[in-house]
Amino acid sequence: MCILTPFLTTDKSIVYNPDPSITYGIMLQSFSEYFKYKNLHTLAKNTESTSTYILISAYLEEPSIRSVINDLKKHGYQNIIVVDDGSSDNTYGELLKTHGIIITQHLINRGKGAGIRTGMETAKTLGASIVVTFDGDGQHNPADIKKLLAAIDEGFDVALGTRMGDISNMPFTKRIANYIANISTWMLFGLWVSDSQCGLRAFSKKSVDLIETKSDRYAYDPEVLKEIKKHKLSFKEVPIDALYNEHSQTKAERQNFTTGIKTLLKMITSA
Repeated sequence: MCILTPFLTTDKSIVYNPDPSITYGIMLQSFSEYFKYKNLHTLAKNTESTSTYILISAYLEEPSIRSVINDLKKHGYQNIIVVDDGSSDNTYGELLKTHGIIITQHLINRGKGAGIRTGMETAKTLGASIVVTFDGDGQHNPADIKKLLAAIDEGFDVALGTRMGDISNMPFTKRIANYIANISTWMLFGLWVSDSQCGLRAFSKKSVDLIETKSDRYAYDPEVLKEIKKHKLSFKEVPIDALYNEHSQTKAERQNFTTGIKTLLKMITSA
């Protein structure tokens, strides 16, 4: 368990340092607010009554991250945790311009899985009862979150977004790669889902507490399914929209043939 020691930076954010590779912070409106947010436990008492948190692991998302956060807020989601996973662009700078969010930062790039683990630990410290993972590149529609939350309200431990309902706008190569990933997940972990790579997922407190992942990069997504199978967690697949845009299709850090092979090898070694 990390002891989070705060200090105030000149950009009016509170930053916590549990280890040299990660910083934690929340944007504050004024210096006086420092005393209200001395640590994350105090922060938890000052957030809204809802304990649903949106979690974004962001890497090289400078062109999109602020618009993604603004869209989430327009849909009523105010508890937003963003992990800047060691971005070399101005992702962190864009986050510092956005008030009312919880910012954590990896000082080096560690991968999507590591980013989500950091965010999950933050959410647990804040007393989250539901955590929704959401992409920072604009691929996900905030309107779909309520459908995942409805599945959690029905009593499912995990709600898994699936983009395979209407695949007319999904690039052909992505369809093939996703199908191969689904078969591999089923063969290695014994769990069949229609979209093993989708990042839009909702987790109940029970699943947040039980799921323990070790994969730092894209192998995180299928590893979650392995954990669902291991702990016999109930889940429901929920059809969602996939909003493919220029940034999401051209950014340096995205699933491609090379990362797909690396993910498959990681899945095999962890099976």
